[in-house]
Amino acid sequence: MRYRKFGTLDYQASVLGFGTMRLPLVGDDSSKVDEEQSIALIRYAIDHGVNYVDSAYGYHGGNSEVVTGKALAGGYRARVKLATKLPSWSVAAAGDFDRFLNEQLQKLQTDTIDFYLLHCLSNNFWAKFKGFGVFRWAEQMIAKGRIGGLGFSCHEELPDFRSYVDGYDGWAMCQIQYNYLDQHNQAGTAGLQHAASRGIPVVVMEPLRGGKLAAEPPAGVRAVWDAAPVRRTLSDHGLQWVWNHPEVVVALSGMNSLQQVQENLASADHAAANSLKPQELACYDRAIAAYRMAGPVPCTACGYCMPCPNGVNISRIFEIYNGLAMYADPGVSKYMYGKLEEAARADKCKECGECAPRCPQKIEIAKALAEAHGKLKG
Repeated sequence: MRYRKFGTLDYQASVLGFGTMRLPLVGDDSSKVDEEQSIALIRYAIDHGVNYVDSAYGYHGGNSEVVTGKALAGGYRARVKLATKLPSWSVAAAGDFDRFLNEQLQKLQTDTIDFYLLHCLSNNFWAKFKGFGVFRWAEQMIAKGRIGGLGFSCHEELPDFRSYVDGYDGWAMCQIQYNYLDQHNQAGTAGLQHAASRGIPVVVMEPLRGGKLAAEPPAGVRAVWDAAPVRRTLSDHGLQWVWNHPEVVVALSGMNSLQQVQENLASADHAAANSLKPQELACYDRAIAAYRMAGPVPCTACGYCMPCPNGVNISRIFEIYNGLAMYADPGVSKYMYGKLEEAARADKCKECGECAPRCPQKIEIAKALAEAHGKLKG
């Protein structure tokens, strides 16, 4: 296991963290966690060097924290830093901060949560939390030893993410989605670097895009990796790209089998910042292009069609639309489409025809936008 310094804390964090959002289940009900197997996996990871565990109030219908608490009993709690998250959408009054924290401490069987995160911070939640005095409350909880520090997780775009980072001087850490397909989505590389420049440790979620980058890829992507100068598993390709960034402290993985834990532990044993050679990085660029070409629209995100005179975010829409080819659940792509500003969505296309002549791939852009909106709306 490799370790990286966690900001100003006297703590070397394992580069691999155990995320408890995708624990093994009994049947198909996501709230019915296989406790025996989950506890064994978490403890196996800790026994092999993992010292960061992440949960949240809502994971597995509220049962993730319960199982995590059981896994950390018997001395395991003292061996890790524990993070969990306030259910932002359920906070209706300032008194809810204490109510949820009390419940979570009980479920996790601990007196202290090392990193307490505002879950999925957005502009609505940001205004609500500030109005309820969340920072003053958190500082009181830190003084009482009930939490070690306040952080936040975020899926918003860069301008909003930057405003959260800059809006409070006491952040202990932040958590963002980041992988080689999301370099320019959500916080992206620019957000990662901005948080790090402020001295805020960055924990990465979805380094494998919810396992999608570890699943068998389209043929064109497979051909890229088969020709790579360094042969790796698909998951190792994804993790090494994330760890190549020195600003990343921990990459979380939602592991639900012993094989996944063992494979990711093996990857973590040779994680190193700035270690990927130029020819390896070029393979990631080719894989990204191949993923885009595998979708319903052969868009390479060259940007020649932009800016649209009507404000439509053409490249981003096609990227999301092409994601339908990667996700077994179309809800993921629909969610991402819904996060776009309404004025930038595909149905705002006026079919003016300015973009199509500039497209090197000869895409019928107006037609493709209409198809994309039909598949992604709702």
